[in-house]
Amino acid sequence: MTFERIKNLQLSIIKQIEIRASKHPNAISLAQGIPSFDTPECIKRRVEQAMRRGIVSKYSLSPGLPELRELIEESLSEEGMYYDWEKEIIVTVGAIEAITATLLAITNPGDEVVIPEPTYTSYREVLTLAGCKTVFVPLDEEREWAFNLEKYRKAITPKTKAIFYCNPNNPTGTIYSRDQLLGLAKLAKEYDLFLISDEVYKDFIYDSRERFSLAQIPELREKVIRINSFSKSFAMTGWRVGYVHSDEKNIQNILKVHDCLATCAPVVSQFAAMGALEMGKQDTLKFKEAYINRRDLICKRLDKLNNIFEYIRPHSSYYVFPRLLKEKDSWKFALDLLDNIQVAVVPGIAFGPNGESHIRISFGRTEEDINEAFDRMDKYFIQKS
Repeated sequence: MTFERIKNLQLSIIKQIEIRASKHPNAISLAQGIPSFDTPECIKRRVEQAMRRGIVSKYSLSPGLPELRELIEESLSEEGMYYDWEKEIIVTVGAIEAITATLLAITNPGDEVVIPEPTYTSYREVLTLAGCKTVFVPLDEEREWAFNLEKYRKAITPKTKAIFYCNPNNPTGTIYSRDQLLGLAKLAKEYDLFLISDEVYKDFIYDSRERFSLAQIPELREKVIRINSFSKSFAMTGWRVGYVHSDEKNIQNILKVHDCLATCAPVVSQFAAMGALEMGKQDTLKFKEAYINRRDLICKRLDKLNNIFEYIRPHSSYYVFPRLLKEKDSWKFALDLLDNIQVAVVPGIAFGPNGESHIRISFGRTEEDINEAFDRMDKYFIQKS
């Protein structure tokens, strides 16, 4: 039996690669965006304390524990964003549930959502699930993957409901400038569109680049829906906890969908998130320093393979998105590496049509993994030449 709602869905290509890599005992994965670090001890202690007190076994309120939402409100205010913890913040099952609840709440089947690409692969699948049409607008690779605002304007139709972007960007490691984002905001106001901003890599911005969010502008609060997660910043991918915040009118509708999808985020994970906000900031800074070193390492290794790759140095996140110089089919290239030398990377086509002829490589993994993967590639490309 084929169900109409899911017939066009596919399992994320990233997950497909990881499943295939799991069949190779000695595979090294530079594919999925999993930090190599364990969750910090301060967060574990916060959870252990809650478990000993017997307060993690029951549902929380659907929007999340009040104490956690208060901490999120405080952390947002430190970044110049002011949202009411009672009415404008929902704790979610990671960022992807926040994205799903948001899109189901603000769109109708047949609506169009404009997405810059290359961008995170699962956005397209969630939009498909919601019955929406994904309208891709290519980023400008020659300008370090910048927005081209005229292309956005041309992509907007009477059916367009939102512009949905990831900043910092996965997979390119781009951080969009204030001017570029304000340009998007101008379009949103002109055409009455929502702006959905996925900012899960916000704590990993390098080279003194400015960290700016449209959620900092009070006049835009009814247009901007901002999504964040604890997964990357605090090495908590397995805990599955994130949050969404926006104006009360938007959050009321998103909460209805969130309640249908999840009832509430796992309470044990909400206590972990509290520990992260209370005590984990120094650990995030340590992770950031490690990622800077790993970025520099992976760029040096790519430089030695300049007959195979060319790349733009990433200024954020923990990905690099090199262009393939000899192979245009990124799926073929990725499977070739995995099947022959057991190195997993993500084919660029996973991130939209403009991602073809590229691959995504994560430097969220250890330096040992990065060096071993590139040692294998060095030998393999020499053998092939």
